[in-house]
Amino acid sequence: MAVQGPVRRWKGFGKPQRAELYFRWSLYMVAWCIVPVNLVLSASSVANLDRSVGAVRVTLVVSLASTLLCLRAFRTSLDHYLHRPTEHLRWLIVNSALSVAGSWAVLLLGPSAAESGQPGGTPFTAAIAIAMLCAAIGPISVGLPLRQVFPAGLGLILLTAPAMLLTGVSPATTAGLAVGAAISLTALVGTCRSFAWVTAIIWELETAREAQSRLAVAEERLRFSRDLHDVMGRNLTTIALKSELAVQFARRGRPEAADQMAEVQRIAQESQREVRDVIRGYRTADLHAEAIGARAVLRSADVACEIDLGENADQLPPPIQSVLGWVIREATTNVLRHSEAAHCLIRLDLQDGRAVLELENDGVPAVPLPSLGGGTGLRGLRERLAAHDGELTIPETAQGTFRMLAAVPL
Repeated sequence: MAVQGPVRRWKGFGKPQRAELYFRWSLYMVAWCIVPVNLVLSASSVANLDRSVGAVRVTLVVSLASTLLCLRAFRTSLDHYLHRPTEHLRWLIVNSALSVAGSWAVLLLGPSAAESGQPGGTPFTAAIAIAMLCAAIGPISVGLPLRQVFPAGLGLILLTAPAMLLTGVSPATTAGLAVGAAISLTALVGTCRSFAWVTAIIWELETAREAQSRLAVAEERLRFSRDLHDVMGRNLTTIALKSELAVQFARRGRPEAADQMAEVQRIAQESQREVRDVIRGYRTADLHAEAIGARAVLRSADVACEIDLGENADQLPPPIQSVLGWVIREATTNVLRHSEAAHCLIRLDLQDGRAVLELENDGVPAVPLPSLGGGTGLRGLRERLAAHDGELTIPETAQGTFRMLAAVPL
């Protein structure tokens, strides 16, 4: 089996999968930014203080480890936010512990306040420590309830503040850095939380769309069962009663039994005719009725439907209207079940002695070419059209668009 490339895999995703992938990697970029930011800050600290590159090496190792754990924590936290089974709490604890330990290591191994020669302390190492805390608070903002996020962020800042004091940073500078860290982490919480929230909303909309499609099918089944019950319920009850009465007459040797059975036969024949009428009404699709029904069903699924049947649609023979109505019904089902369409077009044109019905919709996910037009519903439409010397074609269209042409000679 050939391995699909990233571009082909991307085309095979639906809109919810693409949106989730985009927002997921947006969160991952927060983790990947830790390494270059810390390296730049460490290099600036070494250049200004003429110290050994040992602090840079420590920062690099701690940053790489923090980035890898942050990626894992982001992944499990987002899965938990989307109500998928995951062990996010364990990774949040491990990631937070490493972030605090990394902040202490950078602060203690970096230049002290006396060595920096600055009265306020060491701004570069303090900035690195804050960047380490970002690796912890990012996944926490996604994996924990919002009421627990800010206390957790405050706790991380309080756990890191003693390390600043031990390096000789003044209490005033430490308090200012803590306030700056709180502001930065609050902005990070809003960004990460909004990414997860939008992803969850997209999946909820997709679930609602699928539910609407299932409800449309269930509603049609209920309509048919209701019509069948209304037709057959009374007649079957009458048949049962008259059959029982005929049995009683026959046991008594009365000639009325034959009359009752003749009545049963008449009711059975009438019931058979009424069932045929119900099925014919269900199977015979009126062109205008199907077009109006398709627009109503698609509109309930937030799909804009444009219909153009022209002025001569009413002049088409009833059999042709029926088969074209079936094409509209099947196309509507395909739009609801196999696409994420936002717009659908239904257009009828009379040309060269043929009635050509064009149906086009967008929002079609990428599928292998051999599967185009190979569904059972389309195969049934081809058989219906063939009975009227018609044909069904699926021409090539732009990516993400499905177009179908049903032609029937007049």
